[in-house]
Amino acid sequence: MRLVQLSTAVPRYKYSTEEMMELFPEGLSDDLEQNILNLGVSERFLAFPLDLLFKSKLPPVDEEPVAEVCAAACREALKSFGVHPKEVDYLIAAYDSSTFLCPGLSNYLPSELGLKPDVKHVSVQGMACSAFVRAIQLAEDHLARYPKSLVLISLSGVNSPWFSNQVRGLRDVKGMGEIKAIKDESVRLKEIRKWVAVIEFFLFGDGAACIIASNSGCGPEIVRTTSVTNIRREDFLAGFARLVPSSDVAFLFEFESGLSKDIPDLGLEYTSVVLKKLFEYESRAKEAKKWIMHTGSRRILDAISKSYGLGYEKMRESYEVLEKYGNLAGASLPFILDMTMRKGGLKKGDYAVMLNYGWGFSANASLVAF
Repeated sequence: MRLVQLSTAVPRYKYSTEEMMELFPEGLSDDLEQNILNLGVSERFLAFPLDLLFKSKLPPVDEEPVAEVCAAACREALKSFGVHPKEVDYLIAAYDSSTFLCPGLSNYLPSELGLKPDVKHVSVQGMACSAFVRAIQLAEDHLARYPKSLVLISLSGVNSPWFSNQVRGLRDVKGMGEIKAIKDESVRLKEIRKWVAVIEFFLFGDGAACIIASNSGCGPEIVRTTSVTNIRREDFLAGFARLVPSSDVAFLFEFESGLSKDIPDLGLEYTSVVLKKLFEYESRAKEAKKWIMHTGSRRILDAISKSYGLGYEKMRESYEVLEKYGNLAGASLPFILDMTMRKGGLKKGDYAVMLNYGWGFSANASLVAF
């Protein structure tokens, strides 16, 4: 299967990390500010201006930032590839955050993009960092059955409404040094949740990507993919997002997320499993000119680089996407792939390893041929 067109889109509001720290409604301790700077994110795009995110509990019901950014990426992909929307046979829409839990994004996009009303479509929600790989696998299955089809894959990394809601109204946010000194466990856990909420708010940016997949044409080829998920039953708790009933108001739910300090170690364990499988099946993977690694954080990229003896140049585009856009969840790999194709100095016959791990807990590795 080939990715014959790849397009990306970002919202209109752009903020540097320094601007966000200045606009943050609560003072941040010195070590918390340093933790934020250590994430490796210099700037990011957001679907809503910060003053609205800090004041409003939810975006207006008639505004759907996920759909708007995804539609923009899809329109650009269709236009650039020169294909009429009604030629699309299958729409795969992968996303996490959305104003609407139901109906799914794949219900909205066909009329917005002018696809045929009977187009085959599916919404894939909650796959987080694994969304791109899972969408590719769905596309491969469809193209195996319908070889002449054209598949449109929409990937959303628009999560700021979630993460801003967590930090709205926070007071007295302590740094990790202070938190570790707290002896009362219940108090310490509460402070850790506040710390995690702030880190997530500064780590994630918003963006969307669209891929047109086909069995024919020019573009990178997905040669093989290996995956592993939830080796131990409790591993999924290392990173999660869930809705919990509000304790104050009926029919109202609140967003809660978890981000464990064990994620980097789990990531190295899980990636070692999928890479071993990939290298066993595809010896060419060891000759990869580029490694396209999900933008978890600078610490995560450094850990992968060190563990597998990769020089900065092999992962340059991953670092640059993290710096310019932040963590884009499931849309991060397409952004890195797009930059690698445009600026990575690739030529015919080169290979890249595409790697991600994260919430689930999951890891995926793909060999991409150019």
